Amino acid sequence: MTIKNRLDDLKIELPPFNNAAANYLPAIRSGNLVFTAGQTPKIKGILQYTGQVRDNNIEDGQNAAKLCALNCLSILDECAGGLDNISRIIKVTGFVNAEYGFEKHAKVLDGATNMLVDVFGEIGRPARSAIGVASLPGNAMCEIEMVVELKVSILSKL
Repeated sequence: MTIKNRLDDLKIELPPFNNAAANYLPAIRSGNLVFTAGQTPKIKGILQYTGQVRDNNIEDGQNAAKLCALNCLSILDECAGGLDNISRIIKVTGFVNAEYGFEKHAKVLDGATNMLVDVFGEIGRPARSAIGVASLPGNAMCEIEMVVELKVSILSKL
């Protein structure tokens, strides 16, 4: 089963590719690794989740994290010549726009990593950092960046 088929089975649609919002590249490949730029919860350039995560809106934070991860996958789909060319999700770093004293950053980031495991299986379970911050660009609720490893067989084709 391809990753696209798995996404269809899960009724998950990759959002359209978001252009860089400033002077940076959406992703950089170095050897067999691809590093994405931080992605906020945007669809067609419009933030879908803004404001701080609090104890009473953790589900919104999880949905924001999932959308950020999907935006990373949209970039990786383009950059890697398809999601089936990914051999492993190595690292996910998530920044959570959280109110002072909020302690459930890891639970918010589960919105992203649960989806990655659903889609990729065990190769989608990354090392992860969940970091609380006072603000993010555009007042985004969350921002995520990823590092993935490409399959050796694809490297000569890219």
